[in-house]
Parts: sequence; structure tokens; C-alpha cells
Amino acid sequence: MKLSHVLFVTMAFAGVAPAAASETGFAAIHDWRREGGRTCMVDHFHYGSGTGSTEKAAKASAIAAWSSFTVFEYGSTWGRYTLAAGKVMECQASGGWTCSVRARPCKR
Repeated sequence: MKLSHVLFVTMAFAGVAPAAASETGFAAIHDWRREGGRTCMVDHFHYGSGTGSTEKAAKASAIAAWSSFTVFEYGSTWGRYTLAAGKVMECQASGGWTCSVRARPCKR
């Protein structure tokens, strides 16, 4: 395991977030490829889900969940949903809205 992985895991278990780093080092465990001017993970998806009183609010909540976990795991350079590939969003209305998203992280 790389030292950056050990430090990040140690900080995560201690409840300490990494300092606004643009990369955590964990992205290196996945295969990447160039896609349309971006570097994307080949076959690794991240997921997010959210709820809201409107479909728009639930979508925003799901995207925020996707982004925050991706940033936590790989760093801010990977957490921009607008750059993600293979996006799939599914929403349902039932006493409010619930949305789920999956996408492969990408960076410029």
C-alpha cells in the first residue's frame, strides 16, 4: 500500500478529513482512459442518492451525494459531476421525490 493510502486511511479512521487536496492517491487503483478531453475511470462507478420535495431538488441532492463521496475518496479533481461519464439518473415520485445516480468519475 502506498504511503498516501496509509495516511488517508489513518486520517479517515481518526475522523480527520484530508486538507483540501486535489488528489488523494486512491484514484491510482483504477484503470483510466482519455475520453473527450477528460481522463475517466474505465469501469468504476460511483453512486449517489437524494430526496427532495421536487424532482429538481432530488436530482441536486443525488448529484451532491455522488460528488461528495467521490471527492472524499479521490480528491476534488475527480468530484465534478459535470465531467463524469456514463451518467444514469433514475427518479421516482412517492410522497416527494427520490433520485439515484451512477457515473464514472472523470477529471480534466
